[in-house]
Amino acid sequence: MFNEAAHVHHLVEDLAAQDFEGEVEAFVADGGSTDGSRDLLEAAAARAGVDVRVLDNPDRYVSPGLNRCLRHARGDLIVRLDCHSRYPRDYLRRCARASEETGAWNVGGVFVIEGRTPMERAIGCALESPFGGHNWIRHSGNRRVEVDTVFCGAFRREALSLVGGYDEAIRVSEDEELNLRLRLAGGSVVFDPSIRPTYIPRGSFRALFTQYYRYGFHKVSVVAKHRRLVSGRSLAPFAFVASLALLIPAARTSKGARRILRGELVLYGASAAAASAISIRQRGESWHLLPRVLVVFPTLHLAHGLGAWHGSLRALARALMRRSGEVRS
Repeated sequence: MFNEAAHVHHLVEDLAAQDFEGEVEAFVADGGSTDGSRDLLEAAAARAGVDVRVLDNPDRYVSPGLNRCLRHARGDLIVRLDCHSRYPRDYLRRCARASEETGAWNVGGVFVIEGRTPMERAIGCALESPFGGHNWIRHSGNRRVEVDTVFCGAFRREALSLVGGYDEAIRVSEDEELNLRLRLAGGSVVFDPSIRPTYIPRGSFRALFTQYYRYGFHKVSVVAKHRRLVSGRSLAPFAFVASLALLIPAARTSKGARRILRGELVLYGASAAAASAISIRQRGESWHLLPRVLVVFPTLHLAHGLGAWHGSLRALARALMRRSGEVRS
């Protein structure tokens, strides 16, 4: 955690309410919070009778913090939690059951997106749509299936020991990278739709853009490390931004380019409108959210695509510099 004063009491409440009958130990890695998060967390845990150990995470990034928790954990199942999420009372029990029954190295479920403000609810509509490209697995049926990655996850301890935990050089998308290594090592990652944590999305267009720009930027590090895509879905925003970068300048002088650009934008706008309407109806939201949801989609896609292009160009520049240095030496 880092500056999560608004969320830590919910985390403690959810831990205290779990109906799992086995032994549980809880660790929180704090990146030097300055808003009183640590004191609030420890006070809430003491009131609820929950044994939570807070560890220092001076690196502040997620991967080193999680690894610090892993080094202290003694359990057979390592369940990752996130301060921005809520967990039903059966969360640990269902994770343990799915892990035992499937033998998967990591299991996870669908995150139910709950917004408190109109902006959070609009973002929730977009994220729950397949067109948003994020929560697609929710629409794959009601049975357990093998997937490339899951939200947070519950890991078998021996699997994490085998692959070495989280890669601390990966600052974002560390969960996707770890799940990729688990699958490359011969394990499976299983999605169980009965596991249903709740996620609270960002509350502004700016925060959402920053979040997805970082996702796109750092996903390149995962691709560069393994020389393969974690998922083909991430190519869509990358290709979308590339097409706009090519067509917009060309449209100034080429009638054909203008036609193609117009067709692409019309198709995109129609798809976004249809996806917005479907998601609003399925979630039972107010139609007043429609304009916001319509803007959320390009915010997600452009941010992710621009971040991916930035990360790719940086990786290419570094590769060329290394090659140049090797040639000189």
